[in-house]
Amino acid sequence: MDTVWITDALGRQPVGWRDLVDIGLVSLLIYEVLTLIRGTRAVQMAVGAGLAVAIFYVSQIAGLETVNWLIRNMVGYVVFAAIVIFQSDIRRALAHLGRAPFFRYLAKGETIDETVEEIAVAAQMLSTQRTGAIVCMERQIGLRNYVEGGIPLDAQISYDLLVTIFQLGSPLHDGAVIIQENRISAAACFLPLTINPRLSKDLGTRHRAAIGLTEENDAIAIVVSEETGWISLVLEGHIERNISADELRGRLHQLLRPRRFAEGSATAQTAPL
Repeated sequence: MDTVWITDALGRQPVGWRDLVDIGLVSLLIYEVLTLIRGTRAVQMAVGAGLAVAIFYVSQIAGLETVNWLIRNMVGYVVFAAIVIFQSDIRRALAHLGRAPFFRYLAKGETIDETVEEIAVAAQMLSTQRTGAIVCMERQIGLRNYVEGGIPLDAQISYDLLVTIFQLGSPLHDGAVIIQENRISAAACFLPLTINPRLSKDLGTRHRAAIGLTEENDAIAIVVSEETGWISLVLEGHIERNISADELRGRLHQLLRPRRFAEGSATAQTAPL
């Protein structure tokens, strides 16, 4: 790559690939920061900081010593004030960084174990209460279209939250919960119903929605029957019905572990609902 014109323009040593990588990383960092602060109070803070920097350089050029001295001495206090005022935004930014793909990969095994346990416990509790529920887990094929049609949550997975969502008094109980990247992305999501004519007439709307979704992609769906309390696992348009919480744990571990994707294939059972 010819970088002579860049060198001439900057008046410095020849620009190498390390310099280009350095510029690219800084640009990416600035972009991520702007994305994080968009729509928050930090936007006004960033505008104010930019204005202060502009005044600082203008005061240097114009020889305004008092203004320049005042800005130089206020910088340290402003930084501490910003940390106190925007502590919630800073926590959100650090949490966002912690969910970056690289860090998610390092903690993937432990996170999957926690996710499976929370879902299995929630399914068992809902089954005992005979509370209808449907939970869908995204794998390789995205479920963004269905997430956008529901109520966004972006919450950590917990059995308490899952059980609460599907209680009859909850405004979110009518629909599916969708899990993406080990977080509850949305609730009250509506799914396409299967049109398979060979399915049992006893299958309800939740089961048909779970089958319809998994016919279109590689998602995993867990359904709890309101009539019988049975737990069902749906994959690739096939349904395993009346499984225990322990069996659900084993199947989810098998399907969610990367090395075992090829092993996971649910088979239909004919037990009545």
